[in-house]
Amino acid sequence: MKKLLYLTLLLSSLQIYSQTTCNSGMAGSYPCNNYDLMSEVSLATMNASAGNDSWGWTDPTTGNEYAIIGLNNGTAFIDISDPISPIYLGKLPTATSNSSWRDVKVYQNHAFIVSEASGHGMQVFDLTRLRNVANPPQSFTADERYTGFGNAHNIVINEDSGFAYAVGTSTFSGGPHFVDIRDPKNPVAAGGFISSGGDAYSHDAQVITYNGPDTDYAGREILIGSNQIEIVIADITDKSNPTTISTISYSNVGYTHQGWFTEDQRYFLLGDELDESSVGFNTRTVIFDFEDLDNPSFHMDYNGPTPAIDHNGYVKGNLFFLANYRSGLRVVDISDIANKNISEVGFFDTFPSSDSASFSGAWNVYPYFDSGNIVISDIQRGFLLVRESNTLSLDDFERKSNFAMYPNPSKSVVTIDAGNNDRLQKIEIYNSLGKKLKEVTQFDNPSSVSLDLQYTPGIYLVRINDNIKKLIIN
Repeated sequence: MKKLLYLTLLLSSLQIYSQTTCNSGMAGSYPCNNYDLMSEVSLATMNASAGNDSWGWTDPTTGNEYAIIGLNNGTAFIDISDPISPIYLGKLPTATSNSSWRDVKVYQNHAFIVSEASGHGMQVFDLTRLRNVANPPQSFTADERYTGFGNAHNIVINEDSGFAYAVGTSTFSGGPHFVDIRDPKNPVAAGGFISSGGDAYSHDAQVITYNGPDTDYAGREILIGSNQIEIVIADITDKSNPTTISTISYSNVGYTHQGWFTEDQRYFLLGDELDESSVGFNTRTVIFDFEDLDNPSFHMDYNGPTPAIDHNGYVKGNLFFLANYRSGLRVVDISDIANKNISEVGFFDTFPSSDSASFSGAWNVYPYFDSGNIVISDIQRGFLLVRESNTLSLDDFERKSNFAMYPNPSKSVVTIDAGNNDRLQKIEIYNSLGKKLKEVTQFDNPSSVSLDLQYTPGIYLVRINDNIKKLIIN
């Protein structure tokens, strides 16, 4: 009888905290598959007329999660720690004039913001200021502004090296403009790069400290530039002497827009922003094999189920999260990419009226929060937060394992016992909204640990060793 009561409480909790679930292919007015709507913040609420880019920040001290939303007239900050009741904290106004193009990335608890607004430069904003916003929404001021360039289309940051790369500026023929941001509030010009390929202008890029299959470049800082008509691969480790490694193009080039590496840095997934409208096929992602950076090769095309234009895409684990303009967020399983076998596993369509190849709808997505909540920034709708359906489904918790957890209900203290055949490596505790409350990776005794659960009464998820999931009632 008690177990039935606990399961009933669980189902009630999950129903309450899901704002609009995806049922029979719809979440309210939005077509969907396997993704629920958690919340929205409209453009009107943020006093803007158009949305554009987005990113995210997790406060390392509190664990709170924040969405950063680019707008035509500034940058909005939204506390999404309670994903069904987000708090619009306020906006950093544009440095000069309004613009449809704004881009933001995060490094060392600071946001770095560029825009195609004339003379804008790069705004630097200390995100820790969001911890204590007394009367939201507020109008914020930048902590610093770098003016080594005027307008920029995009900004890229390699968090390993502490360098930012503004692309699409009037400097270096539109190629990457290097900025040392290791001291975030004191950005320093550090040179730039002009490709020796067919087009120097970088529309977007990804910069990584390389740890992929080509051992010739192990530990080097590698830039993958989406340069309008081709991809440029460059070694930018030596800021005073960056060099082109190779370039590669592909069939039916429209506009080489943006791409992202798989996590093993073997394959690169590229979006072309004009090929759908100019050629007429469904959404195309062009996939390259970068096993040899000196000799990159075409691997395959992936075509989605709609004719919508693809915009920005990011890889997390074995999933590719794509902002697909009028067809919204598309989620693609790339676990078997080596065998050219990838497929869509979910979507959330933020532009219900049409999937045509036009420039409206989802501009960007941010899928990297530990909670599993995903930010969508939409040109017409502003901010939406979605989450994979049934994330806390009962099936996840009925898996057999050697781990015992008692007492349950916990009465504020719970013991997790690994038994004779397992060892504790990591324990994470989440609330029913998906917010991570605790992570433990150091154990005096890897076979058993007792944890204090000083939380409000409710149902919590315990994940053990990134694999086993259990529920506990506190």
